[in-house]
Amino acid sequence: MTRPLADLMRPKIINDIVGQTDLLGENGIIHRMVESGNLSNLLLWGPPGCGKTTIARALANSIDMDFVPMSAVFSGTADIKKAMDAARMNREIGRNTLLFIDEIHRFNKTQQDTLLPYLEDGTVTFVGATTENPSFNLNNALLSRCHVCVLKPLSTTDLLTLIDRAETFLNKKLPLTQDAKIHLAQMADGDARFLLNTIEYISGAKFKKDLTPETLNEIIQKRAPMSDKSGDEHYNLISAVHKSLRASDTDAALYWVARMITSGQDPRYILRRLTRFAMEDIGLADPNAMQIALSAWQIYERMGSPEGDIALTELVIYLATAPKSISAYKAQMASYKIAHDTGSLMPPKNILNAPTKMMKDLGYSDGYIYDPETQSGCSGQNCFPDGMKRVSLYKPVERGFEREIKKRFEYWNSFRKN
Repeated sequence: MTRPLADLMRPKIINDIVGQTDLLGENGIIHRMVESGNLSNLLLWGPPGCGKTTIARALANSIDMDFVPMSAVFSGTADIKKAMDAARMNREIGRNTLLFIDEIHRFNKTQQDTLLPYLEDGTVTFVGATTENPSFNLNNALLSRCHVCVLKPLSTTDLLTLIDRAETFLNKKLPLTQDAKIHLAQMADGDARFLLNTIEYISGAKFKKDLTPETLNEIIQKRAPMSDKSGDEHYNLISAVHKSLRASDTDAALYWVARMITSGQDPRYILRRLTRFAMEDIGLADPNAMQIALSAWQIYERMGSPEGDIALTELVIYLATAPKSISAYKAQMASYKIAHDTGSLMPPKNILNAPTKMMKDLGYSDGYIYDPETQSGCSGQNCFPDGMKRVSLYKPVERGFEREIKKRFEYWNSFRKN
């Protein structure tokens, strides 16, 4: 073979593609476009190895269009204009052109804008592929001219189908037990390219007997879980951690944190986000949560991995099982809003210090009551600006330690006049 197996086995038409039935099945948008022969501009968004390039090439073949591939990593504005000139010449002789740009999210605003007039006048039909969220990385003008198609990782069943196809294509049985085939499909984690590259290696090597899942692990390194330090998957995973903690789903929270750790995420980032969670989502329902979060963070800083990993795990369990309250967070937001709305109102003079004679003459500190000297320890004096109606900002809930805080809060407020 002079080309990789993944390229040699690439399906030529849409109907031969494995997976993505939501898009390619009988009721899928891409299937309907092919049937009608009327292809719209598309953005294919999905993880590596899910079939974005294969779909683009198969679309061109299925509708009999010239396929012009381009990579946003290596191409620029000049390359776009050159491709458009060729597409115009094609159109003059009655040929349509499908322009495929891989990694389209890597184009800057100017490069993306360069495409717009050609999409507008139909010089080309555009298909872009991206592993990043298009709404974050592409111009609204480009997005508005395209259908966004979300592709999913291939299922284990889809990947097993590809293994069978590979044996047929190679005209040989792979040296794998049935359990090893299933294990290989699971190791690929939805990535057809990884699967076929692995099959290419296995088919060319010589083994004394069929590989089992155990021996397969010894010779093949498992595909690294999808993740990065700044992309979609990074934020998807940390969002899953937060939502699981809020739902008090301890096992799910442990799973998502483990996903982040095993994919190479920085534990310090996770600890920082968990400390924020302790403040924002647990708050005064369990004041110890903040201290435990800070302690776990400090332990990890001092001990590192793997010794410090248990501190992270214990923190996840504590936060997931702790009572939740956002009363303090809501009080903060409400107080910020009213402070913004009321402007620069002066504090009432009775609670202002009077270090000079002039300030005393102006009435500063007149009528001030030293609360600890009162019989109840609370005078009930007003501390809001004069003329401003009292507002209720903090509304404690009946959960965890905040139940006790609520009793105190209501007790002190009982001394105040409305």
